[in-house]
Amino acid sequence: MKSTSPIKKIALSGMFLALALVLPFFTGQIPQIGAMLAPMHIPVLLCGFLCGPIWGAVVGIVAPLLRHLLFSMPPLMTAIPMAFELAAYGALSGIFDRIMPKGTLFLYLKLILAMLGGRAVWGIAAAVVYGAAGNPFGLQAFIAGAFINALPGIALHIILLPLIVMAVKKYRQN
Repeated sequence: MKSTSPIKKIALSGMFLALALVLPFFTGQIPQIGAMLAPMHIPVLLCGFLCGPIWGAVVGIVAPLLRHLLFSMPPLMTAIPMAFELAAYGALSGIFDRIMPKGTLFLYLKLILAMLGGRAVWGIAAAVVYGAAGNPFGLQAFIAGAFINALPGIALHIILLPLIVMAVKKYRQN
């Protein structure tokens, strides 16, 4: 595969950041749907896979905080743990893409591992942030927030992201 220049990585990362800011508007009219589909996660994971772990982490940490500053959504108490979660998604997808073998099956494995790692980081960050605010955040809240309520988004990401990553990487090869 052709290597992507630093300038292209910066431009792509900017595009992924813009997508992370805009995509929630498509689901934001119904907050429950937006929370379940997790539209900000898609460009961050793509950035990690296509631009590498550093750019993925940067876009991941900036996106929810910048979106909060610009649009007051997500709320700050949500944006802070989400910034850690998305930074982990971007970093882990990029790291796993570099160190694990290529191929469709491994792409799914990389995605699932990045999603699990990001959710674990979110759980730790949420426990700290919510705990500091006097709101207990236990295992039940973690499982509900990271998995049960997120099942539609998890399914969407597992179906959509590998198709996009494979298409872009195939395009780059040609």
